[in-house]
Amino acid sequence: MSNYPELHLLVEGEQIGTASRETIDVLDPATGEPIAALPKATAADLDASLEAAANGFRRWRATSADEREAVLRKGAALIRERASVIGAAITREQGKPFKEAVGETIYCAMLLEFYAGECKRLYGRTLVRPDGQRVEVRHEPVGPVAGFSAWNFPALNVMRKVGGPLVAGCPVIVKPSEETPAGGLGIVQALLDAGVPGDVLQCVFGVPDEISRHLLASPIIRKVTFTGSTAVGKHLAKLAAEDMKRTTMELGGHGPVLIFNDADVDKALDTMAGNKYRNAGQVCVSPTRFLVEEDVFERFRDGFIERAKAVKVGNGMDADTQMGPMASQRGLDGIQAKLADALDKGAKLGAGGNRIGNQGFFHEPTVLSEVPLDATIMNEEPFGPIALINPMKGEAAMLEEANRLPYGLAAYAWTQDAKRRMRLANEIEAGMIAINSGTVSAADAPFGGIKWSGYGLEDGAEGVTACMVSKTVHETA
Repeated sequence: MSNYPELHLLVEGEQIGTASRETIDVLDPATGEPIAALPKATAADLDASLEAAANGFRRWRATSADEREAVLRKGAALIRERASVIGAAITREQGKPFKEAVGETIYCAMLLEFYAGECKRLYGRTLVRPDGQRVEVRHEPVGPVAGFSAWNFPALNVMRKVGGPLVAGCPVIVKPSEETPAGGLGIVQALLDAGVPGDVLQCVFGVPDEISRHLLASPIIRKVTFTGSTAVGKHLAKLAAEDMKRTTMELGGHGPVLIFNDADVDKALDTMAGNKYRNAGQVCVSPTRFLVEEDVFERFRDGFIERAKAVKVGNGMDADTQMGPMASQRGLDGIQAKLADALDKGAKLGAGGNRIGNQGFFHEPTVLSEVPLDATIMNEEPFGPIALINPMKGEAAMLEEANRLPYGLAAYAWTQDAKRRMRLANEIEAGMIAINSGTVSAADAPFGGIKWSGYGLEDGAEGVTACMVSKTVHETA
């Protein structure tokens, strides 16, 4: 199960391997050693993929809803069948525990199954007019889409880039992360094997800025969808604006967690500690800033420290591993720098704080408390296994801190007060809020943020309509 696949591009349905090409090394984060070579797409490859997408658009948009639904459902079935193989590849390239990687792959199938049903729910409307007049509002596919996805969820991020467009009738050229290519390739290949035409779904790799500039410079591409950092998202949005391309940006976060004195503290601890160290904290919706009412601060902090110390860290392929390595040396160095800055400014270290060993990119589950607001880690997304726990004086102060940053992706709150839950739903500035829960995503619910966390939505019906344009037809007899 731990075998890692040979890597390739997918252009017009053809697998293009590493022969006579520049390549990029893919590393195993558990060892830091190369496990495969990834071919880079040339300018000619990208031009071929663009021409193919233009041709594929004419065919795919004319494919019936029944046919598209059948193909997508078959793709979901193939993804389920291959979940263990795709999951093993994800663990090798990204590091997360094998059980999490398989779960991520199964979620891709669930999302695709929901999307398949949306093929028959692409409704327009007819407006009321006098006899002899007719006004129809139609929703049509926007056109070829360029999708760029991040490394933290190698399969799911790719599924979010391709599922909505395929339902809407749009071809996609997707570029998964070069650090974690196999998970995305597995998803794309399953869809091709299910019957998505090779000119409708293609997969390329290379130097990210070179790929994005080449694709976005083409008038063939009419929409850009991206998951990644706010800095890169702003860059891509500027490139897209040059040709007025539509965009969906799912960017960074810094998720606040509001713990009130009437909360079920033990349930909150069990839920949020598990969420915090999922995927070694490398999750855009990860809970990061725990804002705890003073009455329960010490109990919550001490309980979190206890749970952090109990997390089993190891190779993701080991059955008892609860948290794998970080995905890269870059991420490990970034966490260590932010940690040192916070401690230097007076934060208290409750657990962890160190790299584990000298092989791979392992880091201890870490807890910091009483972290000054001027510490870098309180203002920039940690994207690693560090929980920040601060005492707060009450609801007003907690809301002020929750909304202080320019990010607004996910937020969490724990309270038994029904009226307060309603206030929090209104006043917390985030695209997704979980109250007395750690879940902010579902296949049928929109996923996305506000402010610097981006705009546009994926998942749910909104993930399809984001890939469509409206046309109004005024008709007189």
